[in-house]
Amino acid sequence: MAGAPTPQATLSPALPARRETVYRIDPLRDARWPAFVDRHPRSSVFHTRPWLESLHRTYGFQPVVYTTSPPGAELENGMAFSRVTSWITGRRLISLPFSDHCEPLVDGAADLPSLANALAEAIRTERLRYIEVRARLPLDSATESCLSTRTYCFHELDLRPDLDSLFAKFHKSSTQRKILRAEREGLGYECGRSQALLNAFWDLLLITRRRHGLPPQPRAWFQNLIDCFGDALQIRVAFQARQPAAAILTIRHKYSLVYKYGCSDTHLNHLGGTQLLFWRSIQEARGEGLLAFDLGRSDSDNPGLITFKDRLGATRSTLTYSRFSPSPDSGAFGTAGAGWAGRIASRLAPRLPDRLLRLAGSVLYKHIA
Repeated sequence: MAGAPTPQATLSPALPARRETVYRIDPLRDARWPAFVDRHPRSSVFHTRPWLESLHRTYGFQPVVYTTSPPGAELENGMAFSRVTSWITGRRLISLPFSDHCEPLVDGAADLPSLANALAEAIRTERLRYIEVRARLPLDSATESCLSTRTYCFHELDLRPDLDSLFAKFHKSSTQRKILRAEREGLGYECGRSQALLNAFWDLLLITRRRHGLPPQPRAWFQNLIDCFGDALQIRVAFQARQPAAAILTIRHKYSLVYKYGCSDTHLNHLGGTQLLFWRSIQEARGEGLLAFDLGRSDSDNPGLITFKDRLGATRSTLTYSRFSPSPDSGAFGTAGAGWAGRIASRLAPRLPDRLLRLAGSVLYKHIA
């Protein structure tokens, strides 16, 4: 798909490992990084400086890029990470926190082994519990210490067909009819980055996360995303008589629109607000000449969300994350820690008042990146 991230056929090294010097750069300071991300065909919104800056401002995660390109030379490759330090899940490198996918931006098969060796060395020298790479394809056997771990469903919608063709691909009862009902009901629609829209989104997010047994992400996270991305970020809200019914947050990157967050009031779901918001997003994206709608990842055990994205006519594929760790037990610790924190949150969330639920989110998410 032109303009959309294109996974490599394989990330396994096709040539014997070549010993190259690997450098570490700060993508928030190195002027080469934004230009490299802009020109690389597999870069995503999650590689960009605004995403990295938002992570740093909100959670204190320090970004680092591993590359074989020496200082002063044009960047030819790069693997972006954030350093996460947690007393629950340990010290680790994540590529990247709260990111659905983050490809190693490596074109030459001979470059990956050098970078993989550097990551394996970082585990030993920095005493990391593991390093996680959230690529759209597994790293296969880049090194003996790299193992495939979690898998997710990923959906992407091709926006090149005309609007009539896109609408015709929607599921007739659960999507087309919901959009038509939302229009008949006269649901209000607003799009932008105002504090009023952020407030509406935030209120719905609290309702939705409580329903899922989790606290909401910190409000500061969304404010930082707005501040860093500017007009590339949009909050879309559907209203029923000025009452927020549903909201989604999207970010534009090159020729793709990326859906990142969604929330709704279940008491108003029958009005079709969520379906209306996706349809408006598609219409506006095509009007801007975008070619793909990245609908993000879904947990494999969340059939409702997977089905919803299927019924938008999106193509489904599999994301497989990979980890470098000194031993299987070390890599599993982070998962166990995050699971432990998540279980506590799921038990507390339904009982906590709104103020404490928000506070819990501010504390929890820097540990379960």
